[in-house]
Amino acid sequence: MNITGEMLIGQSAVKGSEGTLRAINPATNEKIGPDFGAGSTADVDRACTLAQQAFDTYRETTPDQRAQFLEDIATGILALGTALIERATQESGLPTARIEGERARTVGQLRLFAKVIRDGHHLGATLDSALPERTPPRSDLRLRKIALGPVAVFGASNFPLAFSVAGGDTAAALAAGCPVVVKAHSAHPGTSELVGRVIQQAVAACKLPEGVFSLIIGNGNVVGQALVSHPAIKAVGFTGSRQGGLALMRAAAQRREPIPVYAEMSSINPMFLLPNALAARAAQIGSAFVDSLTMGVGQFCTNPGLVIGLAGEHLAQFQEAATNALKAKAAGTMLTPGIHSAYVSGIERMGAIAGVDSVGQGLAPTGPCTAQAALFATDAATFLESEQLEEEIFGPSSLIVVCKNEEEMCAVAEHLAGQLTATLQLDAADHALAKKLLPTLERKAGRILVNGYPTGVEVSYAMVHGGPFPATSDSRSTSVGASAIDRFLRPVCYQDLPADLLPAALQDGNPLGLSRLVDGALLTP
Repeated sequence: MNITGEMLIGQSAVKGSEGTLRAINPATNEKIGPDFGAGSTADVDRACTLAQQAFDTYRETTPDQRAQFLEDIATGILALGTALIERATQESGLPTARIEGERARTVGQLRLFAKVIRDGHHLGATLDSALPERTPPRSDLRLRKIALGPVAVFGASNFPLAFSVAGGDTAAALAAGCPVVVKAHSAHPGTSELVGRVIQQAVAACKLPEGVFSLIIGNGNVVGQALVSHPAIKAVGFTGSRQGGLALMRAAAQRREPIPVYAEMSSINPMFLLPNALAARAAQIGSAFVDSLTMGVGQFCTNPGLVIGLAGEHLAQFQEAATNALKAKAAGTMLTPGIHSAYVSGIERMGAIAGVDSVGQGLAPTGPCTAQAALFATDAATFLESEQLEEEIFGPSSLIVVCKNEEEMCAVAEHLAGQLTATLQLDAADHALAKKLLPTLERKAGRILVNGYPTGVEVSYAMVHGGPFPATSDSRSTSVGASAIDRFLRPVCYQDLPADLLPAALQDGNPLGLSRLVDGALLTP
């Protein structure tokens, strides 16, 4: 499949006329062809209008039809073979093994949602029988969830496949029955076009309305704002910076009809080192922590950017082990020159804060866009007094916060803003302290780990990849896992509808074979 530099609007390939852009290989700082034509607000309007026209037809496709569509996309992505892997590697600077793993995750997400919609639980089918003899009488009431409407998805910089054109947001929205208009990330337009053409072909093969999918390329501010502001769009999926997420939230709130923005933005993912675990295995935890910190050059949203422990010899052992492990870590290529520049600036700011010490570094940078890992330390009093120390530095950097006692550790936990994850390193003798921390961490984070490291996010039914602000814009949802589909659904109640007007999910004969809640009892087919 050739990369042409075109956008995909419905079943058309369109060369944008608002200037050009090229991808950059961050490993060499060299531009990669071809030129991509940047789209206009008119292109956005065309894509959104097609999505609106497709919506009612697409949302009433059967679960099997949409599941087959998702599976066809997964098969098509695999069929791209090495062409996709090579292009994504060039545009991101990520190693081949990482991109291959991300492709597997992308395909896995699509297939998970195919299973989710075939199972039908997401519909929440509920029937309350009429009670005509009751005073007052009760009508026949039936509920199902329907698709919200066309969704705008913004490709992420750090996951060119799994959080991009056919990533989790797109998979969940398509599964729910929502057409999708994707704004490709400017860092990997070629990867985006390759995957976008697979989706476009799957739309045609499944005989779906052409507006089910479009891919827009162009200036982030102009095109992005036009997309979020378009009246056809009913929800937004975004993974990126806090600044970018807040801008989209403002645009969505200022519309005549405000819409939800599901933005994943900023998290430093605290790891609490409880004293007995630290006494038993300080060096082991320190070494494994550095492996997690530097994975993917620290460019995971679940990167452990904060470590909290009690002052003493065991925390010193942890710090020594972490510092020694860090010394052996090579500087890695970051995703874009802009991300690299922001990382370097963040490290400089951190090192200049009074009361913060630099305690360890990785190997020095050897090429363009390479990041040297960094470890800092401070005391709890300084951390509690400085808002800057809570800011995410996107990259392989972390801060150790030294607490005088358990009360100070609990105070640090209470002080934290919303997070994607919180980790407890503990042994059985630490359970009393863990019980003190858990209620706070439940309020602060979307996922709580014990004796693990947060940089692995399983695509499964129970996974939550979300959390209170500023980790995300809506703590009630997740962007990873089966529950992600709920973001793009809303409930509708049908009162006293004639049988021949009822949707299949709510008909008496249960033609879809769903598990349903009937008069308060869960009935399975």
